[in-house]
Amino acid sequence: MSLSAIVIQGIVKPDGTLELEGKVPLPAGKVQVTLEPLSLVPQDHPFWKLLQDIWTARQEAGLQPRSAAEIEAERQRFRDEVEEEIAEAGQL
Repeated sequence: MSLSAIVIQGIVKPDGTLELEGKVPLPAGKVQVTLEPLSLVPQDHPFWKLLQDIWTARQEAGLQPRSAAEIEAERQRFRDEVEEEIAEAGQL
């Protein structure tokens, strides 16, 4: 019997295990597995093109995304404000 390679899709779970989508059409025995990540959106999809155009326009306009530190500082300021408002409401 001649065996040839098959392609079956699956999902790598957060714990690193692999879950295949369906049964493997091969007889029981050892196999070699090669994993290739799949893009969620094909590169030629109109949505992907729209995102690329937006990113290009933002870059050309000199707009830079906030850094992780800037975002975290803003989140902390918001938390502090909320805690202050809660404390004030508790005093009423």
